[in-house]
Order: sequence, then C-alpha cells, then structure tokens
Amino acid sequence: MDDAISPERDTERQAAKPAAATGTRTRDPERTKANILAAATSEFSSRGFAGARVDAIAARSRANKRMIYHYFGNKQGLWLAVLEAAYERVRTAELGLHLAELEPEQAMRTLVRYTFESFVGDRVFINLLNSENLHQARHLKHSSRIKSMHSPLIGMIQTILDRGVATGVFRAGVDPAQLWLTIAGISFFYFSNIYTLSVILDKDLKSKSGVDTRRDHVVDFVMNGLKPGG
Repeated sequence: MDDAISPERDTERQAAKPAAATGTRTRDPERTKANILAAATSEFSSRGFAGARVDAIAARSRANKRMIYHYFGNKQGLWLAVLEAAYERVRTAELGLHLAELEPEQAMRTLVRYTFESFVGDRVFINLLNSENLHQARHLKHSSRIKSMHSPLIGMIQTILDRGVATGVFRAGVDPAQLWLTIAGISFFYFSNIYTLSVILDKDLKSKSGVDTRRDHVVDFVMNGLKPGG
C-alpha cells in the first residue's frame, strides 16, 4: 500500500552497499533527505495531505520508496517534516530581520510588512497550512519542535513592545501572542481567500496595486492599534 510503513528490513544493508557493487553513486544522506523534502513539499502543496502520493514523491525526488520510509517512517512522518521545515524557514527569516537593532516603530512596521509579504507570490505555505487545518492540526500536534520555534518570535515581539512603551510610542498592556495572531491572521486571510474575495468585491486583489494597497492598510492598521490611546 502506498502510504503504509514499509516492512522491508534490509534498507540499511541495501543503502550501504558500495557504489561499485550497486552501480549507483555513493550515498549522500543529507542530500537525499533534502531532495525528498523538496519533492514532498511540492506534492503536498499541490495535492494536500490526503491527495499526495508517496509514489509521486519518490519519482520527483528520484529516491526509492524504501529510502523515504527509512528516513521519515511513513507518509504522516514525511508530512510533519515538511510542515516543520516550512515553519522553520519563516521563523528563521523573521529572526534574520534583526529587529532588535531598529527603533520600536520601525521594528514593528518591518515585522508586519515582512509577515504580509511572506505570502506574496508563494502559496506553498498557505496550501500546507490549509491542508493541515482541514485535519484539525492532527499531525502538527505530534511535533516536538513547533512550540520551541515560536517562542523566540513571541519573545522578540514582547521586547519590541516593551521598548516602545518605554519610549512612549506604544501603549502598555498589549499581549504579544495576541498581536502576532492579529498580524498573521489579517495577512493570511487576504491571500488564503484572494480568489473568492476578488469575485465578491469585483476587484483584482492579486494585482500589484491590490496587494500594495492591502499591505499598506494592514501595516497602518496594526501601528494605529499600538499607539497610546489607540
């Protein structure tokens, strides 16, 4: 069965055979895993968890199914690895903004703008999130890494807020987790519903002007909500 755990017990022995004996190149485990993850990301993004097939991922990655099962256990394990890698890319990029080096207002504007623009032109993350939400985060609940990935982000937002309160540009009492949910939520909603909203509002929300207008509105909306008395 395509999605069942592979029962073969000779994976290590087969994978460890010398290149001369097998007629293949010397194994590079990290490259193999990276190729599988890249192929799986494309397949899962296009077809969702339920529609994706391990056979297709094997063909895309040019890795046999035994190696996929060897590295990731089963389809569920591979899906979780793809989700974790997607989150890690976003979180790493956020930390790379060096917001601690910016003044509070500039730091917050940069974070909001980045969050919004991270969805522009790349629906992979949106598609993955939509699919996992259809399954009520059934797979993500088993991640041992996902919570630790988000802790630095919430701490970073708290630091920006504290600096802003100290300098009088932000109001006190803003919950950093709630703020992040607002920033991510209003950004994600626009792109996850962009096709239906374009029809309903009779506007091309996918156009550059449409995206630019929405981005500027989101940034201003968040910043106005943080002002003292806001």
